[in-house]
Amino acid sequence: MSSLHAFPNVHQAYHAHVYYEADTEAQVDTIYQAAAASSLPIDLGRFHRKCVGPHPKWSFQIAFDNAAFDEVMEWLEAHRGDLTVFLHGVTGDDYIDHTDHVGWMGSSVELNLAMFKPKQ
Repeated sequence: MSSLHAFPNVHQAYHAHVYYEADTEAQVDTIYQAAAASSLPIDLGRFHRKCVGPHPKWSFQIAFDNAAFDEVMEWLEAHRGDLTVFLHGVTGDDYIDHTDHVGWMGSSVELNLAMFKPKQ
């Protein structure tokens, strides 16, 4: 279930991680190429054909700022198909960013948070 509509634009910067698997790689490549060719004010990360960081699936990242939030969210919702997108704010506190400042398009999945330590 998507919690996108409940996700407020309250941070200066965001990451969206588009999750995929071997059987959806062609679909995600099409999305990536469309994002690269778009006029969206984004920075595209590279494809990870393995689990990286806290992400339990293969993914690529889209980085953007709060001024582009609405435009990027609408674009992702229109282009993601049935892929899951994990969205989080970027505040400098990785633990909070991946636990409290999150939103999902599609089904949420459990992240591997063991690498992050809560700040005191």
